[in-house]
Amino acid sequence: MKTTLTSVRSIAALGAALSLGACSADQLNITNPNTPTVAAAAADPQALQLQATGLLRQLRGARGGFMSSTGIFGRESYNYTPQEGRNTSGFLIGISGQNRLDPAGFAVGNWAAQYGNLRDIFNLKNAATASSSLSAEQKSAVQGFAKTLEGLELLYVISTRDTLGAVVEIKQNASDLAAFVSRDSTYKYILATLDDGAANLAAGGSAFPFTIHAGFAGFNTPSTFRLFNRAIAARAAAYYATSGGGAAAWQRALTALTASFLNTAATTRAQLDVGPMHVYSAATGDANNPLNVVTATDIYAHGSFQTDAQNKASGQPDDRYTTKIGARPTRNAPQGLGIPSSLGFNIYPALTSSIPIIRNEELILLRAEALLATADKAGAIALINQIRVNSGGLAPSTLTAASSDADVLTEILYNKRYSLMLEGHRWIDMRRYGRLNQLPLDITTGVNVHFVARVMPIPQAECLVRVNKPAPIAGPGC
Repeated sequence: MKTTLTSVRSIAALGAALSLGACSADQLNITNPNTPTVAAAAADPQALQLQATGLLRQLRGARGGFMSSTGIFGRESYNYTPQEGRNTSGFLIGISGQNRLDPAGFAVGNWAAQYGNLRDIFNLKNAATASSSLSAEQKSAVQGFAKTLEGLELLYVISTRDTLGAVVEIKQNASDLAAFVSRDSTYKYILATLDDGAANLAAGGSAFPFTIHAGFAGFNTPSTFRLFNRAIAARAAAYYATSGGGAAAWQRALTALTASFLNTAATTRAQLDVGPMHVYSAATGDANNPLNVVTATDIYAHGSFQTDAQNKASGQPDDRYTTKIGARPTRNAPQGLGIPSSLGFNIYPALTSSIPIIRNEELILLRAEALLATADKAGAIALINQIRVNSGGLAPSTLTAASSDADVLTEILYNKRYSLMLEGHRWIDMRRYGRLNQLPLDITTGVNVHFVARVMPIPQAECLVRVNKPAPIAGPGC
């Protein structure tokens, strides 16, 4: 998916896209009348509602790009735009002959939108603190809401940048450059922020001082939103566990899962799909699902979904494959940059189809990961089989307690691949477990040879304002 850089100012430092400007010292700064200020939101409950609604809209706005980008990197999908080969080359080939991605190219998303929202989250937290109209409970509820979204946005950043680290601090003065911190420090900050948010939500009373959209039905009060917070914390802890956090992080993941909306007894599709989601509509001024079958006709599925799908006892493929993948008119890769595909996704059939943020099915498989890592192999296999049978229509696996950890992990990753297809997990999971070399390369020789990117680059626009700055301001990868 194409990303357009609109400024050479530091996105991480400025945060909100509405505040972007040029690098000149004599730049003209104009207040945007459509952006609620901290003072206005603190004095006006309606402004607080607008800020909360805006954060969820911005979170939704970046979801399609995240799923498309990580899908291409993880060999789940192609973006075969006939007239724009860079939607293929920018992700699978990068800078020709250099085996790296172009920091000024198309594969630099999941940065500007996240830091724009982080700036607005920072403002919402300050507005709640400064408010004279909110009770102590309401202030705590707002802080918990904001910190949950902060942790999630930063998780999107670090899961795409990994060893490059991230910027976690939002400065009061938006023109000040905040430092990059390491991957380890980023994960620790995310987990601490989510834990603080959970504590705030626990003290947040019975209702938020604003309304949350219908995609959060069942998660729209401080206590139920806390279940969502703990689910995101479980994902973050699992990611950290495989990125240096080790045994302590795995225990943290298990603890968070216990406090989340995890339902290990789920057997129906409705039970597996429980979780907050982004909602879309065809209403004027609202947004359509960006990956829907009707209009996203350039998005094709990778052929390995078909060849790797396990069969049911009937000989038919995994139900997740037959439900989520369908035939499409064959599309050739533009400019000889890939291989043809005749498979597409049926996951989002309508313009108004919802997109999950996190689902119970993911939580079950995260628990299987954590149990395997903490020496409860039998428990992990039981959860794997639950998903195989109830989501895939497959027979239970032949794994036993005598099976190797590697074999059990392979089965977990298979089920995550098909259960969470095109939800933004495959590439991240394969990197977390050192298995990027197992992803297919469609073109292995010649000028258009493919490679698997390990990280998305820091955008060149971010690097330009950090030129000649001392570490850690300069940032890695620039």
